[in-house]
Amino acid sequence: MDIHFQKGWDIAQAHSVALLYEEAFGVKFSSAIPDRLKRVEIIAKSFVPEFSFAAINKNGVVGLAGFQVLSGSLTGGIGATQLINDLGFWKGTWACMIFSLFERKPSARELVMDGIAVNAEFRGQGIGSELLDHIIDYASENGFESVRLDVIDSNPRARKLYESKGFVVLKTEYFPYLQRLIGFSGSTTMVLPIKSCG
Repeated sequence: MDIHFQKGWDIAQAHSVALLYEEAFGVKFSSAIPDRLKRVEIIAKSFVPEFSFAAINKNGVVGLAGFQVLSGSLTGGIGATQLINDLGFWKGTWACMIFSLFERKPSARELVMDGIAVNAEFRGQGIGSELLDHIIDYASENGFESVRLDVIDSNPRARKLYESKGFVVLKTEYFPYLQRLIGFSGSTTMVLPIKSCG
């Protein structure tokens, strides 16, 4: 497996990375921006690569793990102004409302995971696990006290990965009335306490 891992990636690859992100999370965001091409375009413009770790081979990014800290996040470029400019006032306002349902602000010494996406051709090779290890190591080396994430009820495989790394359940929320809107009916917040080495 000729793949290396690094923090950040070349912004020139934003469109192909947006397609990878869309493959993993498009269904989740489809109610906010129903047009797939427009969704990919907006995601590509929103990326701040320094808030992520990437798995890269000779053809480009094949895996991605984004994160959020007080200073920024992988998709930090998505905001009300951009959405309204790209979608118009009403559609942009609707998208803002939907995206607000997914918003999870970190505390001062907390890193929040923004999800892991791996190209379908490369799944089952441990790439997601290694990306998560890089996130955890980064948190430890930079003085964070915990890593927090949310895993949706329809993704037991991801939850199993997080549990294997030591994440524990903080709370579980159910919202069946939102399932048709956001594609899932519940999520579990998990946290990993970090022993800092920074």
